[in-house]
Amino acid sequence: METINISRNELKKIIRETFVDVLNERKDIIGNAVVEAIEDFGLAGAIIKERTGEYIGTESFKKKLESRIKRTK
Repeated sequence: METINISRNELKKIIRETFVDVLNERKDIIGNAVVEAIEDFGLAGAIIKERTGEYIGTESFKKKLESRIKRTK
């Protein structure tokens, strides 16, 4: 196996170009990551806002979550 020496600046350039290529060619990856982040943020906000110390059933929780998601669309 051959060893290749590159400078720090060359490595940064290669990484930057690769990242840009991925962003341009695989927008679905970024889109999915953004959607997941927004969903996580919304879930965390709902949990904090509705925190009462009491537990609710799974179905009740899902209905509340779905209604909030629909309101934000």
